[in-house]
Amino acid sequence: MRFDDSLKTVLAGESATGVGASATWRQLVDLLGRGRARADEPTIARLRLLRQAVPTNVRAASARALAFAAPGPELVGLFAEDELAIAAPVLRTAKLLAVDWIAMLPRLNPEGRSVLRHRRDLPEEVMRALDAFGPTDFVLPWDGGDTANDDAPAAPPAAPPAPEPDAPTPGVGDAAVNYAVPPPPADTPLADTSFVALGDIARSLPFVDKALRQAEQVESPQPGAQGGYVIADLVARIDAFNRARDAGPRERETAPTAATGFTFETDAAGVIRRVDGVAPGPLVGVSIAYGGAQGVVRVDAAMNGALRQRARFGHARIDVGGWSDAAGSWRVAGEPMFDERTGRFLGFRAAARRPRIEEGAEPAPRQGASDAIRELVHELRTPTNAIAGFAELIEAQLLGPVPLHYRHHAATIREQAMLLIGAIDDLDTAARIEGRALDLRVTEVPLATMLQRLADELAPLAQNRGVEVMVDVDPALTLYVDERAGERLFARMLSLAIGGTSGMLRVAASTGDGVATISLPAPATGSDEEAGSLLGSEFTLRLARNLAAELGGTLTIAGDRLVVTLPATPRNAVAG
Repeated sequence: MRFDDSLKTVLAGESATGVGASATWRQLVDLLGRGRARADEPTIARLRLLRQAVPTNVRAASARALAFAAPGPELVGLFAEDELAIAAPVLRTAKLLAVDWIAMLPRLNPEGRSVLRHRRDLPEEVMRALDAFGPTDFVLPWDGGDTANDDAPAAPPAAPPAPEPDAPTPGVGDAAVNYAVPPPPADTPLADTSFVALGDIARSLPFVDKALRQAEQVESPQPGAQGGYVIADLVARIDAFNRARDAGPRERETAPTAATGFTFETDAAGVIRRVDGVAPGPLVGVSIAYGGAQGVVRVDAAMNGALRQRARFGHARIDVGGWSDAAGSWRVAGEPMFDERTGRFLGFRAAARRPRIEEGAEPAPRQGASDAIRELVHELRTPTNAIAGFAELIEAQLLGPVPLHYRHHAATIREQAMLLIGAIDDLDTAARIEGRALDLRVTEVPLATMLQRLADELAPLAQNRGVEVMVDVDPALTLYVDERAGERLFARMLSLAIGGTSGMLRVAASTGDGVATISLPAPATGSDEEAGSLLGSEFTLRLARNLAAELGGTLTIAGDRLVVTLPATPRNAVAG
């Protein structure tokens, strides 16, 4: 029986200093978020105590890390109590039961509940419970419109002046009564003439700012004979504003989108911090580390993997909703930024453009399946590389003397691990092709040199099969393809050919009309094990055919030969 004492070890650590408190906070949050410890009341109380000594940026980083975990309601409630910048990432991504959400709503402030209102994946009963807080959450605060002395006792409200019998009310009729509103001072701005004075928070809301701007375009009411505004004029003003508001969306629907591209930069955590070329509002704060809907923005999972690997990405997608000039579908390419002095990763710099007509903006079919395979590949590659590395250390006796039979076992483990790594790489390549995320860099590649190098690498396999590989290719023949993708294509074809033939294996090539034609023996049935293929010859052939298509060529079986055609001039090269 095994016991997990991680929680006990963390709680026993030093947490009196700021550094110790931050380390203990991170470890406790990680254990609770990943379900390795129980979020009981003493543990949550310990986190509340630590929170007082943990800096805001450390708590914010822990909140963003929980987007990739599955925190329980106790931990979500703890973060929901914190500042909005810390609570929002957890409230935006947490997956809880409806009863847990409903029980948590009274503990949230209006800002936290507003984050939940923008989610589209919550159960219907949770949304109904949120609607019940509307009268509380949507009240605009009073910012103190009375200029009287605060220390003086409040005077009773003055009775409205009686209307003069002979003064008709404009626009109402003879039977109407002139209910007047006291006029504001002459220097009072338009925002202060509302029925309720808006606070600083309310003025920053987009719909309030829009209402104020549109209200400026409406003709101001004229004071009545008694020094006030006639209520009929106020009603007319409200109607004019409503008509202008209702006409706005229809005008925007027909307005063309002027922006054709923009650039943005992220921080080391993948959060977009700067946007140039379009309105930054919908994009700033979006994280490329989270492959899902974030408000009105949806990020392609290709950028998630690029962030983890600190690698370039191309032909990724960002979909932006709303009515700004950033709305629509975009194709994105980016590269990582590193500090020139320390080498520390700083984030990504990326450029987005509208899709071309032939590309289309729709997500590739089965995008979710390819993303899941790539996630699985990423999880498998790291431990397999570690196994191969340790086996190599044992085989080379770098960790100390090792008996001969153990070195033989280590060599076998290393060979099998390398076969598994090759199969993992094949799965990753197939998933990238299916998800349209294969990054190709077309260069000039000498065909004979590449084939001879692959033949030398496969020499042990050919020797076991009693096969002699002869590369009969003109040294001057070059291909215009991505070198890594071309090597993977011919390596898989040579492996299958070696496993399915005996004696001489001749690789021939010719060129004509800017296209190179390469042929080699087709694999025989049942040659998977001999060729060292863990995924089978059918999968390998399908992968090779798809790779050839991505490189701008074809793969066919003509009799007992595999025939590959690839571009031999820049005119026929196809960039990925």
